[in-house]
Amino acid sequence: MTNKRVRVIGCGNPLMGNDAVGVRVIENLQKTHPEIDVIEGGVGGLGMLPMMEGYDHIFLVDATTGYGSHIGEILIFSKPPSNEFFPLSLSDIGVLDAVNVAEELGICPEITIIGIEAGKIEEFSACMSPEMETAVEDACVIILNEIKKE
Repeated sequence: MTNKRVRVIGCGNPLMGNDAVGVRVIENLQKTHPEIDVIEGGVGGLGMLPMMEGYDHIFLVDATTGYGSHIGEILIFSKPPSNEFFPLSLSDIGVLDAVNVAEELGICPEITIIGIEAGKIEEFSACMSPEMETAVEDACVIILNEIKKE
């Protein structure tokens, strides 16, 4: 593993279908690799800033809508993309707003955003599509491989 302090933050709402993907990724990592520091970021917002403090590298996993070519496509960003690709949180301060503030304040030197195309977000569903279930496994492999490179 790495000597760097690495944390994986999974965002999303587990009661909104495919939007739960970030939460499912950290749950999977917690079960299979308990040595990895993971935390649930909820639906994003500035409350995530303290979760990023003191780490060398943050992996932030969240659903995206309208950016990928198909449901379950994994997109990796080293710089935040436009806010239009990630759903806003309930308070209208989204995940990318928090990332931008963290970068401005120098809270974390390196942030990797893993966006997973969710398609249409279902309201009030605890189930994700089969494509998103597969993407959870794939995203975990990507994160583990990146951590090994540290």
